[in-house]
Amino acid sequence: MTGPGTPLVYVVDDDAALRDSLRWLLESAGHRVAACAGAEAFLATYAADQGGCLLLDIRMPGMSGLELQDELKRRGLAIPVIFITGHGDVPMAVNAVKKGAFEFIEKPFNAQALLVLIENALAIDAETRRRAARFERLTSREREVMELIVAGKRNQDIAAELSITIKTVEAHRSGVMRKLGADSIAALVKLVQNMDAPRRK
Repeated sequence: MTGPGTPLVYVVDDDAALRDSLRWLLESAGHRVAACAGAEAFLATYAADQGGCLLLDIRMPGMSGLELQDELKRRGLAIPVIFITGHGDVPMAVNAVKKGAFEFIEKPFNAQALLVLIENALAIDAETRRRAARFERLTSREREVMELIVAGKRNQDIAAELSITIKTVEAHRSGVMRKLGADSIAALVKLVQNMDAPRRK
């Protein structure tokens, strides 16, 4: 079932035949697909509020897949990236994963393995977006208090730093924990850390 809120799998590859075969495979598995011939075309059409993942060729004319990964990071766009690589590109792909890519898959790839990777990437993206939505519910003061809590500050220190009472700190702290669904400071710290780039399972 598809609709405006359905995740979109972006396929970015300069090989038209591969783009077509990937579109067929993904659409037959029930995914919405947007195919682009290059990184520049992808950047011109990508909307940050659209959930999904990116299936990206590592080598392309113009902006390479690796350069696109760097550009997405520079723009603060966190979409899970699965690199498509040739055998000789594996060391580059491993390095890309270390820099935050979700995973890579080698040509010729197994269709079922690719579909599993995409499902996992979409699940990671959905969870990341759910967390981001919870953070957006915080007031600016709650964000300030949260940052100081995560930095290890005590309530009395936070009160002094923000020129508010300890009771007010406690109220904001309670609001932060409730809105983010964190039941401990450790859980809160982990939530904040996980707001970085999407992570592999």
